Parts: sequence; C-alpha cells; structure tokens
Amino acid sequence: MLFTSFEFIVFLLLVFVLYYALPKKSQWVQLLVFSYVFYFIADPRYLIFIVVTTVSTYLVSLKLKKINDITDGYIKEHKELTRDEKKAYKAQMKAKKWRWLLLCLILNIGILSVTKYTNFVINNINNLLSGSSQLKAVDMIIPMGISFYTFQTMGYIIDVYRGKHEPQKNPFKLALFVSFFPQLVQGPISRYGDLSKTLFSEHKFDCKVISSGIMRILWGYFKKVVIADRLISAVTTLVSETETYVGAYVFVAMMFYAFELYCDFTGGIDITIGIAEVLGITLAENFNLPYFSKNIKEYWNRWHITMGSWFTDYIFYPISVCGPMLKLSKWSRSHLGDFIGKRVPVYLSSFVVWLTTGIWHGAAWNFIVWGLMNFVVIMISQELEPLYAKFHSKFNVKGKMPYEIFQIIRTILLMSCIRMFDCYRDVPLTFKMIGTMFTEINPEVIVNGALLNIGLTMWDYLVLLVGLIVVLGVSIVKVKVGTIRDKLYEKPFAYYGLMGLMLVTIIVFGAYGVGYDSSQFIYNQF
Repeated sequence: MLFTSFEFIVFLLLVFVLYYALPKKSQWVQLLVFSYVFYFIADPRYLIFIVVTTVSTYLVSLKLKKINDITDGYIKEHKELTRDEKKAYKAQMKAKKWRWLLLCLILNIGILSVTKYTNFVINNINNLLSGSSQLKAVDMIIPMGISFYTFQTMGYIIDVYRGKHEPQKNPFKLALFVSFFPQLVQGPISRYGDLSKTLFSEHKFDCKVISSGIMRILWGYFKKVVIADRLISAVTTLVSETETYVGAYVFVAMMFYAFELYCDFTGGIDITIGIAEVLGITLAENFNLPYFSKNIKEYWNRWHITMGSWFTDYIFYPISVCGPMLKLSKWSRSHLGDFIGKRVPVYLSSFVVWLTTGIWHGAAWNFIVWGLMNFVVIMISQELEPLYAKFHSKFNVKGKMPYEIFQIIRTILLMSCIRMFDCYRDVPLTFKMIGTMFTEINPEVIVNGALLNIGLTMWDYLVLLVGLIVVLGVSIVKVKVGTIRDKLYEKPFAYYGLMGLMLVTIIVFGAYGVGYDSSQFIYNQF
C-alpha cells in the first residue's frame, strides 16, 4: 500500500476520521492498530520481524532499568563502601548492562543483516568460487522499512543504556514508537525523547493544525507525482541504454536524477510529516534546503538529517572515543607525529561511518563505493581548508553572492556525480559513463530535439520547468521568511484557494501509470 496509491488515500481518510471521532484516550491505541494493519496489508510475514524487534528491545530495556535500580539500591544500602569499592561495583554492573545491550544489538542488527545482506554475501562468495561449488541464493524476505525501524529502535535502547531517558514501561506504547506507520516507509529516524512528547498525548481537533498538515501532504504529493514521477521515465531510459546515451546524455541523466531524487525523497517526507501533523504529532525535519549547501559537509547536515545525526551519535562518537581508538591515537602521535596522530581517530571513525552509510543504503558494491566517495571528498575538502583560507585572504569573494552561487552549483554537480553510482548500479560502468562526459563531446543533443526521445514530450518539459521553478521559489521564500503556511493561514481565501489549486494540479498534471497509480518511492527499498 504505497503512499501514492488510491488504497492508501482511503486508509488515511479512515484514520483521520476515527482518530478524532473516537475518545481521545484511545488515540494512541488507534494509531498502534492502524500501524499494524498498514504493515499487515504490506505482507503479514513482516509482522514477525517487527514484533521480535519490539519485544526484544522492550525486555532488554527493562533489564537495563532493573540493573540500574539494583546498582543504586546496593550503593545506598552499603554506605560503608570506599570510593574505589563503589567504583569497582559500578564498573561490574555496567559491564552486565553492556552485555545485555550487546545481545539486543546483535539480535536486531543481525536480523537486518541476514534479511538484507545474505544474498549479497553469497554472490560475492560465488564470484570467488567456480564450478559446482557455487552457493545458491536464498529466497529471503526483506521487511518493509526494516532499516528505518531497526535504527530507530536501536537508538532507543542505546539511549536507555546511556541513561538519557527511562525505558517505556508500556510495551504497546513502545510498539507504537517502533511501528508508527507514516515513518515506516522512508523515515525520518525518530528519537524516542522527541517523538514520545506528542505520540502518546491526546490531541483535540484543531482546524489550523489539520489544514496545515493537509497542505504539507499536498505539497509532498506535488513534488512526487508531478515532478519526480515525470522524471523517472527519462532517467530510466538514459541509464538503461548505456551504449546510446553517452556524453551530454550522461550529464542530463545526472541532473534529472538529482531533481527526481530530491522531489521524491523530500516529497515523501513532506507527506509523512504532514500526516503526523494532522494527527497532532511532531516528527523531526529531515531536510533543510540541501541544494543550497556550499560544500558536501554542509550538504550532509541538510540532507537526510535524522540519518546523519544517528550515524554521528551512535557510530562516529563511540568509535572515536573508545579505548582502542584512544590508544591508537596516542601511539600515532608518539610515532607518527601530531599531524597524523590527531587525524587517525577522525579518519577511521569517518571511514566506518561512510562505509556503514553505503551498506545501509543497499546490499551492493555501488552503494559502498558511493559512501566511500563521500568520505574521500569530505576528507580532501577538510585537508584543503588551509588553502581555502589563503585563497579567501587574497581574494575578497567569501560571502559575495556570485561566489556563493558558484559554491552551490559546484556542490550540486559534485554530489550529483557521486550519486551516479546509485543510477547505473555498477561501479565500473559508472566510472565509464562519467568518463564519456569528457570523451564523447555531443552538447548538440541538448538542443536538437534528441531529448524528446527519452520518454518526455514538450508538454512534460514545460510542466517540469514550471514545477521546478515553483519548488525553487518556495525554497527561496522559506530562506527569507520561514514557514509559508503560517503566514498564508492569516489569509483564508488565499490559503484554502492554494490548497484547492494544489489538489487540482496533482490530479491533472500528475504522472501516473496503469490503474492511475504512481511509482514507488525510491526510499521504500530501505
């Protein structure tokens, strides 16, 4: 049941009506039921995996709480203990907590790894083997959204271990946190401390909040079905016929995919956050105008924000300050000098983060290379900062609009180029196709009508041009004045008129397939 399907729209309307029609005390219970129904409709077998993750996390969180209580009680009862004895006892109990946490992490990340990466491992083993020793691929179920809810749940249990918040004692409320249906498809990856503030509360019918959520939902559908789904046919054609579409065609594919991915992913997130807003629930923002970034590091602070912060908090920092890393850093400083020694923890931790990011995105080498390419570019950029400083001290261009526009365009082109590994899904082929942009010089195809043969008509290009101008315009206004919806709400005629116009635009200009269905969101695969 895709977000863009007719069935989901009916499902959503039913959720909205019952949510405010039935007693407010039952709202969170309704959401749990609807979330499990949503997941059941996708595939009943998926429920097994999400229930195992929920139950195991719930039980381990209570165990961690119990160990904390035992520790505090023992220290309180035995006031005669010396400082060293207290320290030793706490270390002993912390080790016990760590073992339980590790058990939970191994179980749930193990489920994710087995379901998502088994056949990837088998294929790579088969590449090293020959003849009758080939291993057979496994018919493996990959539950919808398993990467998202596993990371979200593991973030919860790590926070409980760290003492950031108390464990949720009600197993059904924890189940709702894990399975809340709007974010199951493509995030955001929520933190329990943030989402729990509104997820379990009672919410009254608020016309402003509900209409604001509906407007955001419509904005998401506009970006998805009018722009992203219109571009997908052209991108598919360009990347599938690699012998024909070389040179300038690759550049066109690169830019089309950049716009498609942005409108697809941000559109889906807009729908998700809008649905939650209608229900009175606040989800974390996942994008902050990433195509206005001036470098790749800034880009990743603006793109898929919740994923980036998750990797930073639960992988980068723990690795960079762990005992073995600190010992390695100390050894490196004494044997290799401060210049290299101080970089070792940062480089190794960043390498692991970007390797994991690539693997998280997909069980394929192209995603791994994509992640490592981001790592390489960011590290090079950091090492070149002294040169940048010298350049800016000599040429007074920093902060000037023309130079900032240059930085933005440079970042978009660089990120789009790296993203081609996602398009062609083959590492050697991707390098080859990028190379043709410099060896197969054919810029005339952009203006001689050849682009009318890749699945788009002149009418499609006109709709895309207007649609992208609208998206750009809204982004620029957002930079200057902030949230547009709040200001428009003060003018009801314009506010509801715009909502009606958006609905008509989606229906009339949306790109639909057979049965009036839209294509799947790109991030559904995760």
